[in-house]
Amino acid sequence: MSTLTDISEALAAGRLPKIKPLVTQALGEGISAAEILNDGLLAGMGVVGEKFKNGQLYVPEVMLAARCMQTGTELLKPMLAAEPDSGKADGTVVIGTVKGDRHDIGKNLCRLMLEGKGLKVIDLGVNVPAEKFVSEAVRTGAQVICCSALLTTTMPEMKRVVEAVAEAGLHDRVKVMVGGAPVTQEFCDSIGADCYTTDAASCASRAAEYCAAV
Repeated sequence: MSTLTDISEALAAGRLPKIKPLVTQALGEGISAAEILNDGLLAGMGVVGEKFKNGQLYVPEVMLAARCMQTGTELLKPMLAAEPDSGKADGTVVIGTVKGDRHDIGKNLCRLMLEGKGLKVIDLGVNVPAEKFVSEAVRTGAQVICCSALLTTTMPEMKRVVEAVAEAGLHDRVKVMVGGAPVTQEFCDSIGADCYTTDAASCASRAAEYCAAV
């Protein structure tokens, strides 16, 4: 097996102690930081995303894989900074839990999966007003806004995000995705959002598709 395969499999299995030595080994073999990122770390996160979507992995295992990803990318950062065209997936996503809602477990899982796709993620945290989503999308040139809500009482704020995007003249450029336990496809359609997904892995896949289509 190649070192890149070893990295991918170690990450997918959540073997944190193996990541740093394997990444260091790959660099010593002359493998570029971009290859290690894409064919090692991101490949492993891709496996994790699929298994999570299919119910083969659970939240603690995903969080451990994310720690592996973070450890690997921290080692690669200096090299990746020197390679501006290092092969990172193009695309920026703004994500947050809407105003009035302070739940963040689902939002955090989506962020991890989005990062696992190689997308740049701007995490606004919780209790985020509609205007903040839009201003950050403008500032960063994001292609996607992801809104999370766990409370039915805060779901109307998602409609305000859709309206704010339209008012800013960004409807054709920025996709609004919604999700959370009480959110449904019917609700998504009723507020004019672009996409609803049921889980973090699907969220990441759709966001990557939107970014690639720009």
